[in-house]
Amino acid sequence: MAEAGSGPERKRGSGVKMVYDVLRDEILDLEMAPGSPIDEVYLAERFDISRTPIREALVRLASEGLIETLPNRSTRVSNIDFINMHTFFDALVLMYRVTTRLAAEYHRETDLETIRARQAEFAAAVQAQDALGMIATNAAFHAAIAEAGRNPYFISLFNRLLDEGRRILRLYYQSYEDRLPQRFVDEHEEIIAAIAARDLAECDRLGKLHAEQIVSQIQKLFSRRGQLDIDL
Repeated sequence: MAEAGSGPERKRGSGVKMVYDVLRDEILDLEMAPGSPIDEVYLAERFDISRTPIREALVRLASEGLIETLPNRSTRVSNIDFINMHTFFDALVLMYRVTTRLAAEYHRETDLETIRARQAEFAAAVQAQDALGMIATNAAFHAAIAEAGRNPYFISLFNRLLDEGRRILRLYYQSYEDRLPQRFVDEHEEIIAAIAARDLAECDRLGKLHAEQIVSQIQKLFSRRGQLDIDL
């Protein structure tokens, strides 16, 4: 079998993507703990490739806020900012409401087709108890709703929040032992129905309800573990 970093058939950039995909999944799945150091030499040996694609992969991860470079130039997995989590939650709830409401007002039929396709993928991930799949497909579902609202500023902000919240969502799914109740799928279906009906008030209500139950569960999770009792 060819080595991971050798062979003329290897496409340029494929090593970067491979390293990026593996490390991203490990960070999101909390296999690489927040604050843990990242050693380029070790990673180069682990993936059997040069340090150049390792560095490029780390740059991509840094752009997503998953790793950070310290003043001494060492690199580590980014910590989760629990202290300021309330500000994240405030913004998240607002974006759930705004994007869902705007989707009801401005969506086209093709948008609904995309949203329903993302919902089918989410439902399949829930059925398979695929935690990383649930994280990705849930983000894709809500991103599709934001796209349907046609406000580029809200789309950009919401995608940033969804990106920053992926590890929090992983903890959230862990609190259900990766066995999400059917109601999570059903709530998405209710949101889709309200968007299709162009019911702005119902979309606002459902978006708020959907986001706040996530916030509530995470608050209970931290309180139960004794790690942090977040006053929302």
